[in-house]
Amino acid sequence: MIVGVADTHTALWLLFDDKRLSKAAGDFIENAAAQRRSIAVSAITVAEVVYLVEKGRVPANAYQVLRDALADPEHVLTDAPFTAEIVESLRKILRTAVPDMPDRIIAATSLHLGVPLISCDGQIQAANLPIIW
Repeated sequence: MIVGVADTHTALWLLFDDKRLSKAAGDFIENAAAQRRSIAVSAITVAEVVYLVEKGRVPANAYQVLRDALADPEHVLTDAPFTAEIVESLRKILRTAVPDMPDRIIAATSLHLGVPLISCDGQIQAANLPIIW
């Protein structure tokens, strides 16, 4: 059962044990793992990590670390495919509130799944969705 959607920063900060992951977000994810529940990661996050690796903005192994986590059925992170239903939810996330397309897709994934978004991004938070941070 999926109980939240992690944005790109959240997923990477979790995987690399980065101190920028807030206590509330870390506790929420830890609680989900303890209850054998999942935190979804949008397919756009996986694509964004490829881009960030190519630009040298995240560790070179970030893509592989994320793919390994998503392939592990015991890991709290699980993949969320980008579907036509998510595109329908995307139409409810105003471009004026969340102008970055990957962020809109992540927010729409959360909206479609009906679960909170785990994000520190102020623009994503402007989408007026339930946020954990």
